[in-house]
Amino acid sequence: MYDQEKLAIRELVENWALWRDAGDWERFATVWHEDGRMNATWCQAPAAEFIRQSREGMERGVNILHFLGGMTIDREGDRAIAQTKMTISQRAVVDGVLCDVVCTGRFYDFLEKRGGRWGMVERQPIYEKDRLDPVDPAARLELDADLLSRFPEGYRHLAYLQVKIGMDVKTTMPGLRGSEVQALYDRGKAWLAGSARP
Repeated sequence: MYDQEKLAIRELVENWALWRDAGDWERFATVWHEDGRMNATWCQAPAAEFIRQSREGMERGVNILHFLGGMTIDREGDRAIAQTKMTISQRAVVDGVLCDVVCTGRFYDFLEKRGGRWGMVERQPIYEKDRLDPVDPAARLELDADLLSRFPEGYRHLAYLQVKIGMDVKTTMPGLRGSEVQALYDRGKAWLAGSARP
């Protein structure tokens, strides 16, 4: 028998990716609770601000897409933690060469059911590995090794591309291992146990 609560959470997570990438901002806003927060490499802000920056970026030609894979959900009553395998794909010109960067990881979502509706309270991606490739395989791209080394292994190529197009990138996002991801797991356990905030 299907768990209807988990099905509702899965639909919410899938709607996030579809509506955000399609630029369906009105519906995208409905996946969040009013105090929702998004933590991305380039934006750590309340959901409303993330939506505004995403919309303005898309209007300027910023090209970021998401693809989702398997999901696991831990639920305690009206609270849940969902982890979803994902890839972030971004296309941009880096030093005169059109490139694609693909970053593989997980969305780690703090969710709560309020007034009969599940919504996101916080999303924290976990960045596991990435790569950067010229769209034209014959093109030659020389990366700045010093700049590349400033970023964690799990998203260094994504960060490199984002910095090259003028984004301000946070350098302490959680990866596959380490203190940042362990602290995230600890916050998830506390959320399921009833902590006031994620």
